[in-house]
Amino acid sequence: MLSRVFGFGRRPFETLSEQEILALAISSEEDDGRIYRAYADGLAENFPQSAKVFEAMAAEEDGHRDALIELYRKRFGERITLIRREHVKGYYERKPDWLVRPLGIENVRRQAEAMEQQAYRFYVEAAKRTSDASTRKLLDDLAVAEQSHENSAHRLEQKHVPGEVKDEEASAEQRQFILTYVQPGLAGLMDGSVSTLAPIFAAAFATHDTWQTLLVGLAASIGAGISMGFTEVASDDGKLSGRGSPIKRGLTVGIMTTLGGLGHALPYLIPHFWTATAVAAVVVFFELWAIASVQNRYMQTPFLRAAFQVVLGGALVFADGVLIGNA
Repeated sequence: MLSRVFGFGRRPFETLSEQEILALAISSEEDDGRIYRAYADGLAENFPQSAKVFEAMAAEEDGHRDALIELYRKRFGERITLIRREHVKGYYERKPDWLVRPLGIENVRRQAEAMEQQAYRFYVEAAKRTSDASTRKLLDDLAVAEQSHENSAHRLEQKHVPGEVKDEEASAEQRQFILTYVQPGLAGLMDGSVSTLAPIFAAAFATHDTWQTLLVGLAASIGAGISMGFTEVASDDGKLSGRGSPIKRGLTVGIMTTLGGLGHALPYLIPHFWTATAVAAVVVFFELWAIASVQNRYMQTPFLRAAFQVVLGGALVFADGVLIGNA
């Protein structure tokens, strides 16, 4: 681990020979081609037109690799030196596609743009370190090619992803985000914020003991989060509904349910009962306002209508808790 962080055991770039520079360029082009194909595979199901763009970019990387291999053969023979990015100190790194998932379209485009900029800088520096005319010319040509990839990607995008298709893909991505994260998160926040009002405030007014109320609040919030999370995972695997990974949805709904309950449970860390209760009531107001705002933004529910529904439901549950606690 320390060797990776501090670069121990890595070669400085300036110490590489021309043979090693060519070998490094070959392995880099191979890796970039694989990454672009992984992006294409990750986008193929939901965004097939954008996937074609990355397939075409991978084919261009293959062309660069083939040109580098042909030059390497002419100069150094058939055996290509084994040297990769991780062997060179200060050399740029690539994240595998599973580290940048989910593969949102804009996220992938930004990653691809950064990859081309890094490759351009590498070829510029590599060309400076070569004395062979043919090698220098190829590296300069590749630098120009990498620099022009942004325009090339734009042309490919215009070919495979015209305006109306791009809009459709953006809408599909937004819908997927809402189905996988917003809806489960909203359901969890509503359940955690509203359903825990009754037990927490019933315990508060029944005992007037902030510590006991806090324990009830923790139990209710965490228990509700676990229950909602497992229910979400078990209820729908996402294959037919298109709602995405059940694990992601389960984690989202579980975490938001727990946070919704903890919001008005944690004020009972304050030892003074009425102060803690007043703070908890203020927190409840902001929780309900947040729920109405999310409904308005993502679910297209008019804000006043959302606020009325949420406040009415919260008020009824709150009153239920207070009445039971004072019984």
